Amino acid sequence: MKKSTTPFYDILGISSATICLVHCLVFPLLTILPLGISHNPVIDLIFATLGLFAIIKIINKSSLLISSILIISMALIWISVLAELFLDIHLDLIFIGGVGMIIGHLLNYKMHKNNNH
Repeated sequence: MKKSTTPFYDILGISSATICLVHCLVFPLLTILPLGISHNPVIDLIFATLGLFAIIKIINKSSLLISSILIISMALIWISVLAELFLDIHLDLIFIGGVGMIIGHLLNYKMHKNNNH
């Protein structure tokens, strides 16, 4: 019997989204301190790419609700990242998208765990 890799992608997505959310919440506080740290939107782009990779692998095998949560959350993240990268505008949509990604991956992980046991 072939083992599904969906839990791996859920764990990757949960980890990436959590690290991204912590980064987005803590980093503005670090820029206040005189440490010489400046914001680089490429880091946000890396987190968004990891999240996109994880949800592409998951959405075909998950329910419509979970797929919708993940797709909408990822769209909010990409809108925010691209607006910052190209327009130099910071949108708070990235926080909503990050929380949505965590919720979507947790729901999918729980659903997958319940279906296999």
